[in-house]
Amino acid sequence: MSAVQETFISHLVELRDRLLRAMLAVLVVFLCLMPWAGDVYDLLALPMMQTLPEGTHMIATGVITPFFVPVKVTMMAAFVIALPVVLYQAWAFVAPGLYAHERRLGLPLVLGSTILFVLGMAFCYFFVFGTVFKFIAEFAPKSITPAPDIEQYLSFVMTMFIAFGLTFEVPVAVILLAKTGVVSVAKLAAARPYVIVGAFVVAAVITPPDVVSQLLLAIPMCLLYEVGVIIARILVKDRPDGGEEALERIESN
Repeated sequence: MSAVQETFISHLVELRDRLLRAMLAVLVVFLCLMPWAGDVYDLLALPMMQTLPEGTHMIATGVITPFFVPVKVTMMAAFVIALPVVLYQAWAFVAPGLYAHERRLGLPLVLGSTILFVLGMAFCYFFVFGTVFKFIAEFAPKSITPAPDIEQYLSFVMTMFIAFGLTFEVPVAVILLAKTGVVSVAKLAAARPYVIVGAFVVAAVITPPDVVSQLLLAIPMCLLYEVGVIIARILVKDRPDGGEEALERIESN
């Protein structure tokens, strides 16, 4: 067996070990949370329950839905709690193959992305859900009694969590583009009008068809883009030819 094959197999073995450790961490947290799966779902459903009429409950239309939906929610919570371990395993796998300057950029990038994604989910849970559900409850006709299905509620919540989590990653993307020289800070600032239009288009596609949720996604996206441009201007010396410089570096390597 050649040295190249041995190296490739050793990388595959290490990747398998890292994946198993990450999955084991999620599994351990999941098993610890499983006895309280119902409470975990109740916590997720709290923003909705606070806006429903007194005495109204959510419903489950499927036979096994009351069991599987809390299990899915608990698995999601276990993944979020075990995320530091998962990210560490991913970092430990790729770090040996990076240069020193790439490691200096990569670790803050991973940590910053994780923190911002969790902050996006927290913003969605503590502020957006309450505002949107309250708006919908006030807008709904008095002749109906809302009774949301728990499976549809979970699907809605997951979509919103992912949307706001990715929205809070905008500063990281902007800083990365500027730091790598792909786009200059001046061009990022000049693209502001297009970003604003794109933010509202994305919000209209992803969020429910109500003005409140669309504004609550589009406005933070625009503000976070501005934050990314400001930080990029501080960290990176503005180079109008950033894209050409990056291309030259690639060709020279």
